[in-house]
Amino acid sequence: MNSLKEKILALKKEKNAVILAHYYQEAAIQDVADYVGDSLGLSQEAMKVDADIILFAGVHFMAETAKILNPTKKVILPDIKAGCSLAESCPPDLFQQFIDQHPDHIVISYVNCSAEIKALSDIVCTSSNAVKIVESIPKDRPIIFAPDKNLGKYIIEKTGRNMLVWRGSCVVHEAFSLDKLIEVYKLHPDATIIAHPESETHILKTASYIGSTAGMIEYVKTSSNNKFIVATEAGILHKMQQEVPEKILIPAPAKDDNTCACSECAYMKMNTLKKVYNCLLNETPEINVPENIRKKALLPIERMLELSK
Repeated sequence: MNSLKEKILALKKEKNAVILAHYYQEAAIQDVADYVGDSLGLSQEAMKVDADIILFAGVHFMAETAKILNPTKKVILPDIKAGCSLAESCPPDLFQQFIDQHPDHIVISYVNCSAEIKALSDIVCTSSNAVKIVESIPKDRPIIFAPDKNLGKYIIEKTGRNMLVWRGSCVVHEAFSLDKLIEVYKLHPDATIIAHPESETHILKTASYIGSTAGMIEYVKTSSNNKFIVATEAGILHKMQQEVPEKILIPAPAKDDNTCACSECAYMKMNTLKKVYNCLLNETPEINVPENIRKKALLPIERMLELSK
């Protein structure tokens, strides 16, 4: 493992490459990354990259976003099959029909969507800035929000805006078991429950804090409590534990029985350290976005980044 990490670090230097990794990546990948973050942080970091190659350790839509922001750089993804159940729940042709049926609506898309969906949108948001983005829209403008129904419902409750919400969802964040969560909480009544807003409403109602992955890490760092039940993809626990080594972190339990007793994204875990090495060595699979789509998708991303300053 150490030898592989050393080879990756040497290749990065040789090829003038940078590795951007999401919090949900396996620990070994996070450890060789130049930057680890959530969707907003990764988008902001991609804007600042001064390298010839961007290796994106995440899923396909994230690498697409990096390419949209950096058309002259080579963007590579360790496993081309690393998709996203949420992004796949919003097919562009059906979404175009939905937009056509509501031509007076402004379209806000959650960043967890394909380049084609971004290109059909007026502005993009992430879980960390979604409420701010929605509140920036004049109250007399009707809104379409896509693709996550759970995040959409959460935003409606926070802002009071009556949005039309696409009925997509993330299988990872819908995998949490309320019954099992209650059982875990009974064992740890002194724990604080924190959750990602892509989770279902019945999970969010148990949480003392709801926020993005970066927001959850910051909350745990600043909270006076020392024990937390964390309701998001379990990959976040690696970076979170590094930030608060003295605190106890418990993954929220999933409905299905599995080896980690938590909710893991099979797509995120398709990337491995070996695949990162091969990807960097061979500079493939490469991510490309058709220029007509890229230009259209760039505008709503830039609007989001401007509002997020």
